[in-house]
Amino acid sequence: MEKLSKLAETMVGSEIVRLGNEINERKRKGENIFNFTIGDFDPSVFPIPEALEKLIIESYKNHNTNYPPAEGTTELRESVSIFIKEWQHLNYSPEEILIACGGRPLIYTLFKTVVNEDDKVIYAAPSWNNNHYTNLHKGKHCIIETKPENNFMPVADDIAPNIKDAALICLCTPQNPTGTTLSKESLSAICDLIVEENNRRGKDKKKLYLMFDQIYWTLTYGIIEHYNPVTLHPEMRNYTIFIDGISKAFAATGVRVGWAYGPAEVLAKMKAFLSHIGAWSPMAEQKATAKYLLEKKLLQQYFDKFKAELELRLNKIYEGLTALKNEGFDVDAIAPQAGIYLTIKFDLVSKATGNTALKSQEDVTEYLLSKANLAVVPFYAFGAEKSSPWYRLSVGTCKINDIEPFLQNLKKALQDLQ
Repeated sequence: MEKLSKLAETMVGSEIVRLGNEINERKRKGENIFNFTIGDFDPSVFPIPEALEKLIIESYKNHNTNYPPAEGTTELRESVSIFIKEWQHLNYSPEEILIACGGRPLIYTLFKTVVNEDDKVIYAAPSWNNNHYTNLHKGKHCIIETKPENNFMPVADDIAPNIKDAALICLCTPQNPTGTTLSKESLSAICDLIVEENNRRGKDKKKLYLMFDQIYWTLTYGIIEHYNPVTLHPEMRNYTIFIDGISKAFAATGVRVGWAYGPAEVLAKMKAFLSHIGAWSPMAEQKATAKYLLEKKLLQQYFDKFKAELELRLNKIYEGLTALKNEGFDVDAIAPQAGIYLTIKFDLVSKATGNTALKSQEDVTEYLLSKANLAVVPFYAFGAEKSSPWYRLSVGTCKINDIEPFLQNLKKALQDLQ
């Protein structure tokens, strides 16, 4: 007998939260855990830009504490319009931009706007939360199982057989959890599919939209470039809703300023939902962000330093894991491309130490935590198969001095396995 709503009864708890609770309990008991699970930043390691912090404090001192407009302040929408034009050469008016308290309410309201019950939603596995958002809206899950040879990114050939009658395609690049990106060629091919499908449907049928989550787009390394659908294929402007904000670009996850931009008619309905939910970005933070986004020189200085620190950590860990692989241990990693994540592999199922046998990937995760004091998030927490040996490692809370001890601990734990 149901005690709650049907939706509540089908909700699945977060594997990341469960793992986080276990880590916190171990730390409470005095264990030193190398915690690379958190898709967040330690402010003592990666503080928000000093100039932005000063602007937020000043904004509160100016008593900007009332309700903001449902669509966001005019100043911030104008600044976002200028920011994306200067940095990405995209032309969107303030009327095509919607502000919220981070990306999550914007994703939620986009699903609310374009996904009906039993509508098909196409998304990759692994990917962040698309499975949960689809479940919340009673959509039909269409999961693209990605492959390491494609850097765990979806490709057009996998999407094409599923595109008929789909309501929404969800893309994230750079991607959470993989830290990898869509190439120009791959994204172009996916855009071609979407345009062709919408042309096939004609004027009277419901359109297929693309949710393009680019919250990590400023954090690319080396020769990696970020591409967007509208620049590659101008007709995609009619079907693309961008999700973006300051949370990852400025290590400002708790400041809660996000924005979406896309077709005005879609944004208007998202605004209507948002006005009822009330998930607005605080007025003071909006006023401060509006000013900061226009400081192009300060932004460039911050990006250069911030990205260099993140890239240093990702490369050091990648090189350490590669060295372990070359020594014959069953580990692997994909070279870092973007974001704050490294895709790593622990192919340890069927190995054993003493009386402990690793019979499942869950056993492997627990072994790494218990014996190496290493906490990383398995890809099955992001919708991949339970048997997947791949993991997300996040460097958002990583101190440089922790890298060598963590690698030594890991090597010792691997040596103990047979």
